[in-house]
This record gives sequence, C-alpha cells and structure tokens, in this order.
Amino acid sequence: MRVVLSTYGSRGDVEPLVALAVRLRERGAEVRICAPADEDFAQRLAGVGVAMVPVGPSARALTKSAPKPSSISQRAAEVIASQFDAVTAAAEGCDALVATGMTPAAAGALSVAEKLGIYSVSVTFQQLTVPSPHRPPLTYPGRAFPPEVTDNRVLWDLDAESNNVLFGDALNTNRASIGLLPVDDVRAYVLGDQPWLATDPALDPWRPNPELDVVQTGAWILPDERPLPADLQAFLRNGEPPVYVGFGSMPMRGSSDAAEVAIEAIRAQGRRAIVGRGWADLALIDDQDDCFAVGEANHQALFSRVATVVHHGGAGTTTTATRAGAPQVVVPQGADQPYWAGRVAELGIGAAHDGPTPTFESLSTALKTALSPETAERATGMAATIRTDGAAVAAKLLLERSR
Repeated sequence: MRVVLSTYGSRGDVEPLVALAVRLRERGAEVRICAPADEDFAQRLAGVGVAMVPVGPSARALTKSAPKPSSISQRAAEVIASQFDAVTAAAEGCDALVATGMTPAAAGALSVAEKLGIYSVSVTFQQLTVPSPHRPPLTYPGRAFPPEVTDNRVLWDLDAESNNVLFGDALNTNRASIGLLPVDDVRAYVLGDQPWLATDPALDPWRPNPELDVVQTGAWILPDERPLPADLQAFLRNGEPPVYVGFGSMPMRGSSDAAEVAIEAIRAQGRRAIVGRGWADLALIDDQDDCFAVGEANHQALFSRVATVVHHGGAGTTTTATRAGAPQVVVPQGADQPYWAGRVAELGIGAAHDGPTPTFESLSTALKTALSPETAERATGMAATIRTDGAAVAAKLLLERSR
C-alpha cells in the first residue's frame, strides 16, 4: 500500500501528518508527505525517516511577508498550481491520498487524486471550516460578513460563496488543464462525503450536523522521544518550574516587543521564563539568569516541566499543553486561535487573552489566572482525558477504506 499525505501551511499542518505517516508505516504502508519547502519541515521528516516532496514556496517566508487580503486569490492560484505539479508526481502509483492544510491546497491535492482515480479523504485539524448550525464560520480577510446577519446557516452560505469567489477560478483553470470538469462548490468539494476531524473529542467536542457525516479520529500525536538540550535541562533543574512563552508559526506583527512584555509580566509573578524563538524570532531582553531562549525542542517533554504555557492557540500547541497538564495563557493571533483560547477558558485550564497584542497589565492578569492552584488542578485532571491513539485510528481507517 502506498499513501501520499499532502498539505500546505504551518508547522501545525505538517506535524500531525508526521504522526499519521509513522502509524501508516507501522502497518506496512509506504508513505511520503508533500509539504512546503521549509528547512525545518524537511529536518523534522528526515528525523522520522519519512520522504518529503517539497511543494510551493516557503510557508515561513509567505507568512512573514504579510501579504494583503487583496492578494488572497493570486496566492491561492499559486498554491493550487504547485499542488497540481508536485502532488501529481508524488501520487503516481499510490493507493490513497490524504489532503489537509489551507483550502486551495486541499482542493488541488484532491483534484489530483480524482484524476488518478485513487481514494482520497479531506482532514481538518480544527472544526471551524466544517459547516455546523451551532456556530458561525471563520471569515476571510477582506470578506467580513454583514453585521446584520446572525443566522449561522446563512453565514455558512456566505462562507461557501467566499470560497468560490477566492478559489473557484484558479481551481477550475487547473482542473481543466488535466481534463477534469469544473467544481461549482469549492468548500463542498474539499469536504467530500465524509471529512475527518483530527482533534481530541474532550478538548474539541464535535456536535453532530445531520447534513454532514464527520469522522472524529482524535488528535494525531506522535510520542516525541527526543531529549531536551542539556543546557535547557540544567536551566529547568536550577529553580522552580518556569513559564514558557512562544508563538509557534505566528510572526506577531502587531507586537514587536512581545518578548519584553512577556518576560516582564512573568518576572512580576516571581517566575523564571523560557522563551521559544519561533517564527516571531523572539529573543531575550537582557543577560539575567532567570530567562532562557530555546529554538526547536520537544514540547511534550518541555511542557510537562513548566508552570504555564503562554502561546498563540494553534490546535497542536493547545493539545500538547493540555495533554502535558500545563495551565495555559492563549494569546490568539487569528484564524481558529480565538476558538482554542475560548475552549481553554471554558474548561478552566487557563486564560484566554483578549486580543492578539499583550500588554504588561493584560498578560499579568492572565498569568495570575493560569498560575492559580485551582487552574493547575483542573489542567492536571484534563490531561488524563486526552486520547493518544488518534493517528493509529486514522491509519487503520485509511488503509481499510482504500483497499
């Protein structure tokens, strides 16, 4: 059995595919992953022995370039074209394709599977792109919904329209080039008959939609056995558990002094700090020995040894921190991150920061909540409910359905 996994997005889009690839390989499948041409993605896949096919430009460079909302359709056209080029070659002779990442990327990969006549499935790592009568959809930059419209079903109709306007022409132009008929509903095409939701049911419960058959597999998590760097381990041993602050793949454009604000707020709580550099290139603000900067590291191991995790609210980081039993402060930057911030607050396992730009006062208030004994107790209890078999469930299901 040969399987190709395709995505275009940030680390949060790539890391779950690493877990699925390893579980598929354990079942005897040959696996390759199509992902953005970023060095850190290539290194991560090489570390687990999974073949990577680079697709399109660097996702990090694209994210940090701060493209204007008016360029969404143009960028989507480039992403779709890159999927048709790279995924077609990677999927030749394969038996199944898994598509995820940004909508135009998934649409392109699924079109390739359609052309090759192989089984395919669409996967999302957050439920806000899956229609539901219980909540509104996300909005695309530059395409805000009319404020007077509050009916969720109407909003989802408007969301479908946005997907068609932004991605339809580019998708159908590329489909025509390989002899495929046009798609009249891009979102419906990407979701397919039975989309998969790869999130934890305790952290992210799916409320059934009678109009859509969603399979929730659990989050795709691969146990990380990498040791923490020796100097980081020494820092952790040399005092009380610190507070970790890092924003993953977020550039933190609206807060150039995010590290300074965070460190000062953490120090005001009498705590030490670990600063994750990430795509925002956060750095220490002085040479005091109560702070430590770290690049790539095993978050599963690290988060289990800190007092609180301050982060952007990506699905993967939220799940990892929850599974580690670490209280959280979520400073959402956009997309699905406000949703995850809300879930953390609703569950009482941390605080949701109001808005993307922390100040000393706002972050100090959130830290007080996260560092309270009551929050720590709830976070510890929640950790035991997080499933660890999501990738194994998905691998079994994929191989059964693609035979």
